[in-house]
Amino acid sequence: MISSLLTMLVVGFVALVAIGIVLSIVGALVGVAFTLLFKVAPILLVGYVVLRLLAPKQKRLSAEDRKWLES
Repeated sequence: MISSLLTMLVVGFVALVAIGIVLSIVGALVGVAFTLLFKVAPILLVGYVVLRLLAPKQKRLSAEDRKWLES
């Protein structure tokens, strides 16, 4: 009787520790995901848009330039 109670106590304690570890890992991953989504992604998006607007348009190579590059 006492051994089964102690076994249940140990199993319950191990289960609580395991659940705590899993929840802490999930919380850390969610925190990293929200940081990337709401702090890093907007900065990258603004940088991408600015570069697209300010970057010079690529010109097509003329026939003479193409000929010079191939030689």
